[in-house]
Amino acid sequence: MTILATIVLLGVLIFVHELGHFWAAKSVGVGVERFSIGLGPTIWGFRRGGTEYVLGAIPLGGYVKMQGMEDEVMEHLEGGASDSPREPRPGDFDAQPLAARAFVISAGVVMNMLFAFLLYTVVAAAWGVQELAVTRVMTVEESTLPAGTHSLADITPGAEIVRVGEVVPDSWNDIVRSLTEGRAGPLQVETTSPRAVFDIVVPPSDEERSALAASLGYWIDPVVGDVESGSPAAGASIEPEDRITRVAGVPVESWSDMLREIGARPGERVELRLLRDGTALTRIVELDDIESPTGERRGRLGVWNTEPAALTVPVGFVEAVALGWGETVRITRLILGFLRDLVTLNVSPRSVGSIGTIAVASGEAAAAGMDNFLRFMALFSINLAVLNMLPIPVLDGGHMIFLGIELVRGQKLTIKQRVRWSQVGLVVVVGIMVWALGNDLLRFLGL
Repeated sequence: MTILATIVLLGVLIFVHELGHFWAAKSVGVGVERFSIGLGPTIWGFRRGGTEYVLGAIPLGGYVKMQGMEDEVMEHLEGGASDSPREPRPGDFDAQPLAARAFVISAGVVMNMLFAFLLYTVVAAAWGVQELAVTRVMTVEESTLPAGTHSLADITPGAEIVRVGEVVPDSWNDIVRSLTEGRAGPLQVETTSPRAVFDIVVPPSDEERSALAASLGYWIDPVVGDVESGSPAAGASIEPEDRITRVAGVPVESWSDMLREIGARPGERVELRLLRDGTALTRIVELDDIESPTGERRGRLGVWNTEPAALTVPVGFVEAVALGWGETVRITRLILGFLRDLVTLNVSPRSVGSIGTIAVASGEAAAAGMDNFLRFMALFSINLAVLNMLPIPVLDGGHMIFLGIELVRGQKLTIKQRVRWSQVGLVVVVGIMVWALGNDLLRFLGL
C-alpha cells in the first residue's frame, strides 16, 4: 500500500503541476516540444500534435519543454544540450511578452494550489467536516479578551462548557460558532467541574468576536502525538502516545501545563515522568534553548500534541467551498511558517525529509481511508507549490526571478548567465535532496 500510495501521490501531483505549464503555454501560443512525467531515460511515450508525451524512469519530477525556452539544465539531464543559437520563431517561449512568460512559469504552482482547494472542497462535501469533540477549557488568554468579556478569565482550567446562551455544545466548534456568529449583547456561559455561570457582553464587531473565541483554548491532554527527529525528546527515547505527568517534579495535567514548565527551563537538564501503556517511566532530557518571537529564551522538547477526538458533521456544497478555501489558506500559512522557522533554526534541520518520509506518510494516510489520503494529497500539493516558488534557479521561483531581473533591466539575461545560475541552482537543489535523504536514512537507522 505504501509503494502504491507514493506512486499515486507523486504521479498525480507532478501531472497536475506540469499540466498547468502545458495549458498555459498552449493558451499564449507557445509550442510545447515535450511533456514529461518523470526524469531521465524515457520508458514509454508517444508523439501527438507536435508534442512528445513521455514517462521518465525517475519518478521524482517532471517538466514541460517549451519551444525556444533555453532550459539547458533539463537538456543536460536528458543528455542532449546544445549551445548553438538559432533564429527566434513565433511559437518560441522567449519570443513572448514578459507577462505571458510569467503566466506560463507560475501556472504550475497555481494549478497545485487550485488542485488542493478542489480536494479539500470535495472531501468536505463528500465526507463532512471533523469537529473537535471537546468542550473543556484548557486556557483563557485574558489579554486578548474584548471589553465586556473579562469574566471568562475566571474559568477554571479543565472546566467543561455546557451552555453558551441557548446552545448546548457538542463540540468546540459549537462554542466558537456561538461566540462569533450569534447575536451581539448579553450572553451567559455556563460551566461544570466546577459549576459556574459567567455573564458577558458579546461585542458587535467580527474582529472582536474572533478575538473572543481565540482567547479560549480547548483542552489537550499532555500526550505526545509525534516526536521531532534530532530533538531532545528523540534523544531521550520519548515516543508517541507517551503521557507526560511531571516536568522537573512539577505535576502537569494539560498540554499547556507541560509547555509552561518546559518553556521555563531553556537549556536545562530536567527529569520527565511518563506513562507508557500504564507503566511509569523516567527520562532525563537536556532541553533546547531557543528564542521566542518576543525575544524571550524558552526551553524546547521537540514534541507535538495529539488532537482530541473528532466527530463528523455533514455540510452543504457552499459551506464545503468556503471550508476548502479556508483550509488551503491555513495549510499554506503553516508551510510558510515552517520554512521561516527552519531558516531561523527554530525548527531542527533534521525535521526535513525526502522520498522516505513522503512514502511513510503516504502509506499511513492511505491506510487511514480515502478522505485522509486526499487531504494528505492536498497538503502535499500546497507543499509542492510553495517549494517550487523558492527563488532557486531551475525551480519556477528561480525563473520568476529571472523575469523580475528582466523587468527591472529592460533586457533579458544572456543564455550564458542563465545557464551559469541554473547550474548553481541545480547544485543547491541536489544538496537539499542529499540533506533530506540523509535525514531519512538517519530516521531509518533510529538515530
